[in-house]
Amino acid sequence: MVEEQQIFRLKVTLRGSRPPIWRRFEVPGNVTLRQLHRILQAVMGWTDTHLHQFQQGQVSYGESDPEFGVRRVSEKKTRLRDVLQKPGDRMSYQYDFGDGWEHDLVLEAVAPNLAGKLQPQVLQGRRACPPEDVGGIHGYYEFLEAIGNPEHPSHQDMVEWWGGPFDAGAFDLDDVNQALSRMRFSHS
Repeated sequence: MVEEQQIFRLKVTLRGSRPPIWRRFEVPGNVTLRQLHRILQAVMGWTDTHLHQFQQGQVSYGESDPEFGVRRVSEKKTRLRDVLQKPGDRMSYQYDFGDGWEHDLVLEAVAPNLAGKLQPQVLQGRRACPPEDVGGIHGYYEFLEAIGNPEHPSHQDMVEWWGGPFDAGAFDLDDVNQALSRMRFSHS
């Protein structure tokens, strides 16, 4: 018997961002959490250069690190549909333990995959993803203050570090979906 594919509509919001930095997107419900991590990297605009984990209640999903006594349920063996099952279910996604980027991930809807859609797709979003290594949400707001004010003592350093101006309000739906379209996933 072939299991019916389902599409999960999710909303991810960067915790502590004001105004909120968020994305609404669809993925097949049978993606692994490892695949979801890769999708979230593209959806949010991160570069996948730091450690991460998913958390739901007391359960952590990701890669275990026996050297440091960290045990996590395998994200490579856990499917999204096994963690989030009905609208309103939620978990957190933590990225870059040093900067401490925390995201709230909420399942908004589950629908049959009538179109046979296998590729993730972003539907909506707001605001630019913060730069990597900016120092977490508080460092991000310090960065915005410095880069937006030519009189700020750190303005020139931040402009040089970033490589030019930064538009915190920018979000390009087409660019994100093009990045997702280049990703390949197994959906079995």
